[in-house]
Amino acid sequence: MANKNFDSEFCGSLPLHHVNMIQPHGYLLVLNTDSLDIIQVSENISDLLQAEAASIINTNIDQYIPSAQLDDLSSKLNTGIKNKIPVTLSMNNKPVLALVHAHPNYLLIELEVANHGTDRTFINVFEEVKYVMAAIELATSVKEACEIAIHELRRISGFDGIMMYRFDANWNGTVIAEEKSKGLEEYLGVTFPASDVPKQARQLYLKNPYRLIPNRDYTPVRLYPILNPVTNSFTDLSDCNLRSVAAVHLEYLKNMGITASMSVRVIHNENLWGLISCHHASPNYLSFEIRSIFELLSSVISNKISSIINKDDYDYVASLQSRRNLLIEQTYTNNDLVEGLLRQDESLLTLFSATGAVIYLDGQVSTAGTVPDKEMLENLQLWLQAKGIDKVYSTKQLSETFDEALEFTDIASGMLAIPIDADTGDYIVCFRPEVIHTIEWGGDPNNAINFEENGLNYHPRNSFKVWLETVNQSSLPWHEQELVIAETFRSFVFEYKTKQVL
Repeated sequence: MANKNFDSEFCGSLPLHHVNMIQPHGYLLVLNTDSLDIIQVSENISDLLQAEAASIINTNIDQYIPSAQLDDLSSKLNTGIKNKIPVTLSMNNKPVLALVHAHPNYLLIELEVANHGTDRTFINVFEEVKYVMAAIELATSVKEACEIAIHELRRISGFDGIMMYRFDANWNGTVIAEEKSKGLEEYLGVTFPASDVPKQARQLYLKNPYRLIPNRDYTPVRLYPILNPVTNSFTDLSDCNLRSVAAVHLEYLKNMGITASMSVRVIHNENLWGLISCHHASPNYLSFEIRSIFELLSSVISNKISSIINKDDYDYVASLQSRRNLLIEQTYTNNDLVEGLLRQDESLLTLFSATGAVIYLDGQVSTAGTVPDKEMLENLQLWLQAKGIDKVYSTKQLSETFDEALEFTDIASGMLAIPIDADTGDYIVCFRPEVIHTIEWGGDPNNAINFEENGLNYHPRNSFKVWLETVNQSSLPWHEQELVIAETFRSFVFEYKTKQVL
């Protein structure tokens, strides 16, 4: 089950950005771009403007905000900025914080009454951000950066618990840092299946730094009219912070015993690297100011983690390149490929952190370290040729594709194959042994999604009790940079053989 992908295609295909409803702690206006007429509103707009939704449709925004503020809004729109333009408005004598999203044919405006539950000033916000930035900057490892980040975010927000989890290659998320009040379930080291944050939700995090749910028991607010008159379809709420949440996720929070939540993205190399997940046992509305701090710190944390990872990668690549260059030098000094790669203290084994290696060359089979028996090596060579392996190939579970490897998982669960000449069966192959390890899942991942009898409605798992999975017949994975070095090594061998012929 170690290779099973729990990123449910069903969950990943749900159109989360077309929910056509918002959470009730704010309001929504949709304007015609050319005329600034209001063409769609959230039904709770009557609470703000003291007028029914139907009577507001086709009126102009200039009826509800002062002309100076309208001029300011128009000026900002003319700058070319399209997404989340912040504007402070006065509507019905109430100060309102607005975020404006410019779509091709309409404007989407999110509104929240200002100073809701906070008296923070700009200076307060600036001081908080600067302090946390300074604290995070002290970190020298990813683990330390994550621990500092969640500690500071919890101090600022007052959430009962915050945890950071990192996605793996299959989008399962493992908790790598955690800080919680007593009474909340602890998940440090626990892995949650990819279906908990499916593909569609992950894509939305690339557009929105955070998602806040002040109270999971909220009643969604519909848009009026149902269809956007400009597009004749549901309004795209991808960029909208107020966007309502899928019912299955609210049920998921209930099953975890969580009433309020906030998720903050962590980006590395323009990809979603992880999430900071904030939980509260009771309703917890975060003011616009605090959310702005979270939004800024999302970038700060992402940049710091990326900086540490990139430095570690740089140092690792430099080490690999140094070892590769030494092997090349040894090979030319000995004027012998096998002698230079297998018979010295610095060998293929040290370069690729392998415990065994074999070179198939000119009809000869040469080995170093611990390798499978002669028959299996011969069959492996034939298998590589039959599979047409003519590029660098790696696997951490060789037995899944090559049945005979089942007998040798203790010494050859992982394999790295570098073709020299696939037509003649010349290869360099490195092996890694089995590393048995246990994954602590947050509930049985096989039951992460439970469909009703109709096959349409479904529910999340209701138990997050740790479910243990023992992974066998698997080695440590091959690092991406090892594969890059292997490819350059292949070029060296080709060059060396060419010079030998000349």
